[in-house]
Amino acid sequence: MSTMKRLIKIAVIAVAVLAFSACCNQKDEPVQTGLVIEKQGVFSSGGRITDPIPGDYDATQNWMDQSRKGTTTHVDHANTFYQIPASGNGIPMVFLHGYGQTRTDWQATPDGREGWSDLFLKKGYSVFLVDQPRRGAAAATEMIVTDPGDVEDGKFKVGEQAWYTHFRIGRVAPERYEGSQFPAGDKAQTQFFCQMTPNTGNYDEPLFGQAMSAVMSDVQKMTGKKAVYITHSQGGRVGWQTDAGNIAAIVAIEPGFAPMVGSPEYQKFVEAKVPMLFLFGDNIMNGPEDIQSTGFWQMVLNQCRDFAEHYNQNGGDATVIHLPDMGIKGNSHFMFQEMNNVEIADIVADWLNKHNL
Repeated sequence: MSTMKRLIKIAVIAVAVLAFSACCNQKDEPVQTGLVIEKQGVFSSGGRITDPIPGDYDATQNWMDQSRKGTTTHVDHANTFYQIPASGNGIPMVFLHGYGQTRTDWQATPDGREGWSDLFLKKGYSVFLVDQPRRGAAAATEMIVTDPGDVEDGKFKVGEQAWYTHFRIGRVAPERYEGSQFPAGDKAQTQFFCQMTPNTGNYDEPLFGQAMSAVMSDVQKMTGKKAVYITHSQGGRVGWQTDAGNIAAIVAIEPGFAPMVGSPEYQKFVEAKVPMLFLFGDNIMNGPEDIQSTGFWQMVLNQCRDFAEHYNQNGGDATVIHLPDMGIKGNSHFMFQEMNNVEIADIVADWLNKHNL
């Protein structure tokens, strides 16, 4: 064989080896895919228009007329930011925050990792993140807040340390309970406190429930499907005030109690056959006995367990998960923002999959 032919043969073999190697590497390495959003936007639901201020509107003066005669205002609506992924199961998830919070709760963690909105988008769900009336982007209301829980002598009532203790992150800020899943460091704690916000009007559960019923109706019209309703804390109480007709399932994260057995709220969910999942974190049954909030959370957990027992007996489907019973320890009231938020999201996703959602 001539020298030229040998070189050609070697070159062909080398190319074949390289091609085979590239093929093998391509199979071994995970395929990297980004999150593609097909559609996103913002909309408002529910609410009302105020009565006109007595008098005739003067267009020549418009905003310069401080009397605002003849003008009206849209108030007490909910505001929703939504994202629909390019691929997935098409099932919508509506997220409602707790007291003193907004939809930012779901968008990121205090230490900058992905929040549940991104995690569930990657699982193929559409996400709808709500600011309830009189909060955040839905702040417009007719009567500015007089709730003594928020305002005292015209000033916003401070209380970060009180909420920190009540949320079971630690006994006194900035300390955390041993084994805590809450992100460590001053930066994360600052980010957490900065996401808290006051109400602009009084707390009104029936009114908020009406607005959320309008949200669920709008989501059903947009997607053609009932939504999985994710509520947190005080948002859980609003969840019970929401019409059941457009709800596919409820995931209540440490809600402010479950509906009273036999109540109208209880009956409507039994009749609608809405499956429910309750999630509770750590430092409840084993919380400090001298902190009053420990007894409060024990009462809430026990009441939700009693609800689930009766709900199941009446043909419903309710599951209460106390994470320490699964060996998952250290979670506070904000488990969806903590270091193991991916693990908690997977628990929710597994439960939804078992319910064909």
